[in-house]
Amino acid sequence: MKKRFLRIFAIVGVCTTLSACSVLSSLADQAVGLANLANCEYNLKNVSNLTVAGVNVKNLTNGNITAGDVLKLTTALVSKAVPMAMNVNIDIKNPTTTNAALTAMDWILDIDGSQFAQGNSSKGVTVTKQATTTVPLGVNTDLYSMFSKDGINSLKNFVSSFKNDGTSSKVGLRIKPLLSVGTYTVPMPNYIKVEKKTGSQG
Repeated sequence: MKKRFLRIFAIVGVCTTLSACSVLSSLADQAVGLANLANCEYNLKNVSNLTVAGVNVKNLTNGNITAGDVLKLTTALVSKAVPMAMNVNIDIKNPTTTNAALTAMDWILDIDGSQFAQGNSSKGVTVTKQATTTVPLGVNTDLYSMFSKDGINSLKNFVSSFKNDGTSSKVGLRIKPLLSVGTYTVPMPNYIKVEKKTGSQG
């Protein structure tokens, strides 16, 4: 009986050690995945589903604004709430021979060179080695503070700055990928400025 217990304890000990090694190996792989994000290249591919106060900005930039659109924008200003929503599609290129990974992403929205809003996305992404992955990032904020003085005209000028691919010289984006390693969330040390590369297709 004693020998049987000793055998059981030995087996449990081996299993525990193997389990610990497996966990440590997994954590190490995750840490490498986060660190490898620093070696990736980031490009602002395009912006889709861009709306201001519920109005499709593409319609505005193409001159297809309707009386209903004007009413929505005017009503938004009067009600002191001008919500902007958009999907920012970011190409992450991994030129290395190791996968890169993130479980969440903090973002900062800059308008006219100044920080305007910030938020977080909890969408996990793995960027396969030597491949490019497009990551959609939902960005939402309220623009009322920008237009509280000049009203509808300044809103029109802002909207007209957007191109057909949804990007604007007035709007910038910075991101900070994060990775959950065990019970801890580890961020990259600095924000990454995401810009549209010259010659890239939207």
